Amino acid sequence: TIAREREIAIEQIKAEGKPAEMAEKIAVGKVNKFFKDNTLIAQPFVKDNAKSVGEYLKSVNADLKITEFKRIALG
Repeated sequence: TIAREREIAIEQIKAEGKPAEMAEKIAVGKVNKFFKDNTLIAQPFVKDNAKSVGEYLKSVNADLKITEFKRIALG
């Protein structure tokens, strides 16, 4: 979960000896990266990495909505 990822990030940063204020800011950045990597809408679009999947959908048709998707892993 997002809360758990935040806790893990804070623990890692504190283990590196960084101040608590800095740990919080870095943790927010790490959680945002986790969110971007693990949600379909925020992931880079395969055919154009400059856009996210959500941005691509809006550029094609603002009314498009994802109702289902499948994850395929190779190897």
